[in-house]
Order: sequence, then C-alpha cells, then structure tokens
Amino acid sequence: MSERRDYYEVLGVSRDADAGELKRAYRKLAMELHPDRNPGDREAEENFKTASEAYQVLSDPEKRAYYDRFGHAGPGAGMGGFHDVHDIFSSFSDILGDLFGGNVGGGRRGAPSRGADIETRMVITLAEAFTGVTKTTKVLRRTACGTCKGTGASPGTSPESCQRCGGRGQVMHSQGFLMISSACPTCRGEGRIIRKPCRTCDGSGMDHEEETLEVAIPPGVEDGSTLRLTGRGESAPQGGRAGNLYVILRVQPDERFERDGADLHTEIAVSFPQLALGDRVTVATVDGEAVLDIPAGSQPNQTLSLSGSGMPRVDRGGKGDLIVHLRLVVPTSLSAAEEAHLRAFADAGGRRVNPERAGFLRSKKKK
Repeated sequence: MSERRDYYEVLGVSRDADAGELKRAYRKLAMELHPDRNPGDREAEENFKTASEAYQVLSDPEKRAYYDRFGHAGPGAGMGGFHDVHDIFSSFSDILGDLFGGNVGGGRRGAPSRGADIETRMVITLAEAFTGVTKTTKVLRRTACGTCKGTGASPGTSPESCQRCGGRGQVMHSQGFLMISSACPTCRGEGRIIRKPCRTCDGSGMDHEEETLEVAIPPGVEDGSTLRLTGRGESAPQGGRAGNLYVILRVQPDERFERDGADLHTEIAVSFPQLALGDRVTVATVDGEAVLDIPAGSQPNQTLSLSGSGMPRVDRGGKGDLIVHLRLVVPTSLSAAEEAHLRAFADAGGRRVNPERAGFLRSKKKK
C-alpha cells in the first residue's frame, strides 16, 4: 500500500496558506483534473479525488487543526475522503459549478444526489476517554418518505421525465454568440415532474425520523475530537446515497488533572521533611493509584514523571506520562515538640530564625 501524500503537497500550498489560497489552488487543480476534461483517464480521476480530499480537510479549520497535529492518523483521520466523483460534485458544487456551468459531473441534473451531513454532540468523562467507550445518541434526521418510498409521487404513480428539458434539468438558449445553460423553468432543474404528489410528504419524498445509534469512541480522544459515521446522515431524495453523521466529542474536565495531549499533569502536597529526606507516596491516576518515589533533596514546584500513566495516544499507540508537581505545604501552627525539633534543625545548620515567643505560643495552645 503506497504512502498517502501530504495534503499541503497535493494542493501545492504552504502550511500557512489561508482560505483564499487553498480555494484558488483547488480550483486550479479541479480545472486540470476534472473527469469531463479527462474522459477515461483513471489516474486523473484518482488525482481529482485526492485533491478534493485534501481541500475538504484543509478548508475546515477544525479538521485542519487535527491534520496539522496528527497527520493522516488520529481522531480526525476519518474526516476526509470521497466514495466517488459524484460525492465530490455534491460537496463542492459551489466551486465546481462555477467552473463547469452548473452541470458538474456531466450527468443529468435530475440524477440522485447525496444526502446532507448532520452533526451531534456527545459528552464523555476523562475516564471514558481513557478506556474508550460505546455510547448511544439520538439523532433526528430527514429520511425517505415511507409512503412514497422517496419518489415524492402518490402510491401507484411515478414521476415523469420533463419533456421540455428531456430529463436533463437544464435548457440551452443563445445570447449573442454564446450558448447559455440554465435551470429548466418547467421542472425547476429537477429533470422530472410529479403530476400527483404524495400527500404524506407533499411531493418532497422526505420525512423525519429519530434514530438511536451506538457510537464506538476510541481510547485517547481529546475534547473537540470529531468522529464520522459514514452513511448515517440524512437520506437523499430520489434514492441517492445518504450523508454522514459527525459526532463532536466534549471531554469533561477532571479536577484532579490538566491535560496536555497524551500527558496529564497533577499536583500533590508535600512537607519539607519529605522533600529533604525523600519519600514514597501514592498518587491518583485516571485508572487507579500509582506509587511515586520522591528523591531526597527534591525542591518545591519540582516535577516528577510516571511514564505511561497518562492518556492513550491515538496516533501512534502507547500512553503519555503523568507529570506530578510537588507543592510544598508549610504548617500554619506547630506543637511545642515540632517547634523544638525545627529550631534544633535550624541551629544545627547555622540558620537564623525568629526567637521563641513563649507568651504567643501559650496563647495559641489555649485556643
């Protein structure tokens, strides 16, 4: 299997190219590679698909951010790609229509189109993001009318091909030396006429339904990750291919940790003796507790790492680290014995401290 080309290289732009540069680069390639200009050329068709896939990802700020970070792997890996050229034409009709007179793809205008994409949001905990989880979500979407099976015509009847445009949805008329193509005024560009519309859907061929779906969320996803469920979007009129469902994930914050990619940061409170003499303590991780050795002579705000105790890496496997920040806690009050030992320590090291204030200490003990 050949290695996938870098999207920026495919479009011939720099990694800091803005939206205008991306669009211009894609339009130029579309002009060169469009199947209508390269009939029967399989290589040109594949390059057209690759360029369209690159533009689909890089023109979307969220998808582009994931691609810049993870490349062709990671949670955004499934957000680019097309099944066929008709998928491309329906997705980029605003661009390709400008280039090819609105009749992108060279087919008749009334041919089945692709259904619309829809999106939903799902909230998961950090623990669920750590292990991966399968959750259910309800999606309201447009689907083919059950009465007319998506044709838009009453049961027992069927749409007729428009006689004026011959089912193409387009008519030609001259303007000076030019021949101009425009939507057929009889069928309004549909290429067909429904004499007796379905009463359930008023001839649209579409209805609404609510479906409960199971979504498998892989381990290691981050807040804002997007999953694509191919073909689970809205149905298309006239029996076209269904759109996609995009699930945008919200990972709830966990007060114990701050996340930085696959690494997690946490903080533990330690005393001066623990820093000076060293200690072995337990720290919380996402999936339990782990033992942390504090070396003698550690300093306040120093960080220690527990390798492999962070979040799973979705791009290359393995896990990140748990980075532990040592926060020195100074007692606000001391017992008489504690103060005596601490003053002895200061004397042994030749360190000058405030003199003992007996009256103050006695008053503190009475409270």
